[in-house]
Amino acid sequence: MSVKLRLTRVGKTKQPYYRVVASDSRSARDGSFLEILGQYNPRLEPSVITIDNDKVVAWLMKGALPTERVKKLLEISGAWAQFTAARTK
Repeated sequence: MSVKLRLTRVGKTKQPYYRVVASDSRSARDGSFLEILGQYNPRLEPSVITIDNDKVVAWLMKGALPTERVKKLLEISGAWAQFTAARTK
């Protein structure tokens, strides 16, 4: 089973709100997930990104792969830098 870090859409019609989750790569976008790692709200100005960096780094160390959009969010939150620093030790 390969684990992906991806966005899951929640919210009402035309009011998207996303969760950053760790899920099985075979599950649907809004299907089952293993753990909620954070939230992303693109509708506010500036966009609100709340990510638990410790949980994200733990999943990345176990071999989870982020999607392109999630990787950008992790770079903004600082989790990606924390992961690369932990990986080089």
